[in-house]
Amino acid sequence: MEQLIVRVADKEKAEMLLKILSALDFVNSVEVMEDQANISDDEQDFFSFAGLWEKRNVTTESIRQEAWREEVK
Repeated sequence: MEQLIVRVADKEKAEMLLKILSALDFVNSVEVMEDQANISDDEQDFFSFAGLWEKRNVTTESIRQEAWREEVK
């Protein structure tokens, strides 16, 4: 058995396609799944951190120096 996934932007057209597919004798089943396009709270808070590092001097070089710093004993 083969399976197809079709994404349709317009709900009316999706319903029409559902009717057409259901009418075909070789189609075993048709399932309708709605997109879960809800934005989570974590994603909404993303832009609240904008500018957090604005006045800090963070460069790739400073990160490398800090990461590979050798301790002197």
